[in-house]
Amino acid sequence: MPQHAWLHPLSLAAKTFFFYILLLVVVRVMGKREIGTLSPWDLVLTIMLAELAALPIENSNVSVVEGAVPIFTLLVTQLLMSWASLKSTTARNIIAGTPSIVVKDGRIVEQELRRLRYGVDDLMEQLRQKNLPNISDVEVAILETNGQLSVIPKSQKRPVRPSDLGISTSYEGLPIPLINDGRIDYRALAAAGLDITWLKKSLEQRGIHDPKEVLYASLDSEGQLFVQEREPPGG
Repeated sequence: MPQHAWLHPLSLAAKTFFFYILLLVVVRVMGKREIGTLSPWDLVLTIMLAELAALPIENSNVSVVEGAVPIFTLLVTQLLMSWASLKSTTARNIIAGTPSIVVKDGRIVEQELRRLRYGVDDLMEQLRQKNLPNISDVEVAILETNGQLSVIPKSQKRPVRPSDLGISTSYEGLPIPLINDGRIDYRALAAAGLDITWLKKSLEQRGIHDPKEVLYASLDSEGQLFVQEREPPGG
């Protein structure tokens, strides 16, 4: 066994860890974006980042610095592109593209489908996913720059809302999570104007004597406490 051969696996592990942290930081700096809603620019950027990070890990002749410089270059480029998109509509249209109307007044815009090379079958599939299988029920369908289809049904085909019937409704905010996997969220408890004494008393009223027995507990906007206990081991 060559002298210091054991250093190579450690070096490889260190490189892998470094580029994992680096990519994590870079992606966080670039902003939140779901994988399913990536624009062409974001998709190309993601692929390039993965390739650039893999190169120094796989090739021992490529140093950490040589691998990190292209990644930082992409980060700066992406930030500049984002800045340009915010400042200029023209730049945003060039970088991200523009939405396209593919259905209007219940009729397919055939010319736009041909320009986008987007098949009728693809359009119908996405409409079915929106529970609108009938083209005539669609007021407008817009193909967004990330490939998602936004659909506005005709007024007669939209679900009935309380406002349509003149019914007033009370405010419904997001529930506040108080316990997650047996751990109490003290900050959320304080934000709700409550304390640990109230929480333990509320749990005891349900026959729960230890918050660790709770899988999830939340408080809704009406002050109602939802509690789900853990399942017993082997249950």
